[in-house]
Amino acid sequence: MDRRSFLRKGALGGAAAAAGSALAAPAIAQETPTVTWRMTSSFPKSLDTIYGAAETMANYVKGMTDGKFNIQVFAAGEIVPGLQAMDSVSNGTVEACHTASYYYWGKDPTFAFATAVPFGLNMRMQNAWFYYGGGNDLMNEFYSNYNITAFPCGNTGAQMGGWFRKEINTVEDMKGVKMRIGGFGGKVVEKLGVVPQQIAGGDIYPSLEKGTIDATEWVGPYDDEKLGFYKVAPYYYYPGWWEGGACLHAMFNKNAYDQLPEAYKIALTAATQAANSDMMASYDYKNPSALKKLLGQGAQLRPFSQEILEACFNAANEVYAEINSSNAAFKKIYDSQFGFRNDAYGWWQLSEFNSDYFMMRQQAAGNLKL
Repeated sequence: MDRRSFLRKGALGGAAAAAGSALAAPAIAQETPTVTWRMTSSFPKSLDTIYGAAETMANYVKGMTDGKFNIQVFAAGEIVPGLQAMDSVSNGTVEACHTASYYYWGKDPTFAFATAVPFGLNMRMQNAWFYYGGGNDLMNEFYSNYNITAFPCGNTGAQMGGWFRKEINTVEDMKGVKMRIGGFGGKVVEKLGVVPQQIAGGDIYPSLEKGTIDATEWVGPYDDEKLGFYKVAPYYYYPGWWEGGACLHAMFNKNAYDQLPEAYKIALTAATQAANSDMMASYDYKNPSALKKLLGQGAQLRPFSQEILEACFNAANEVYAEINSSNAAFKKIYDSQFGFRNDAYGWWQLSEFNSDYFMMRQQAAGNLKL
């Protein structure tokens, strides 16, 4: 082949390749449209870990779609109040929200299962149920009644039991206490005489300071220290038995979600799972030092007594029985999640608990210091 023939054929090949690329471009463009969504959060920006999970998810989606799918995150109150986030997605005011499903348990107690229920699953058990036990499918079957599709998007792990103005040693001490407590836990403590209040995160401290409430639970040391509860209610109780692993959700308007290209749906699935893991890792790293800081500022740790824990456990079972008898959707998910609970704790007792307990004893003996 002479040089002229080679160049001529090379040029033709290059032109053909270029033409092929030009022909393919419209199809690719159709598959990856530019989409911009608004996501309203139930949380203020000052709570960087819990609010930040939504931003983490949105950044992953943007990166995976070369900036074609952009989710703009807004703090509580910038578009709608924090406790109306889910409603704004359901009615199409915004395409997405980042919230705790149990905030809406008053519409139907079934909402609570997606976040946490009293004496339920810990964080890792929850993930197992959501991703491998059919939990996410069950919740989305329920959410479809509200025009919503949702995925886990962050977890706090086991929470603390909250801040109290006075010591709570017996069930009798709980009577008449006005307590900010989210979701299902309020229904349980109400049986013990507590007066539950549902208040958005940004409004808790003023309510506590003014005496509108006597106690509050929120999350754990890192977020609690930021909100300054120790200044007005020094007794810090544990554990938060109503939230053994509180899961946050990214909720999407079902009509908007169903219209997305399949690649964007996959990006949302991957991004929410990444944010779910990232948020827990962040809390696990930040809570130990935050607890030390709180103790240095005067917080006084107190365990809930066995009397209180057992009374709450029995009250929770009463509430479950009452709701199961009249709410088929609730019972369907209760049977699934709690059917897994017994086996899960059996395995945990054998593996994780024994390993962790040995290391806790070593820590208590001072053997883990460098």
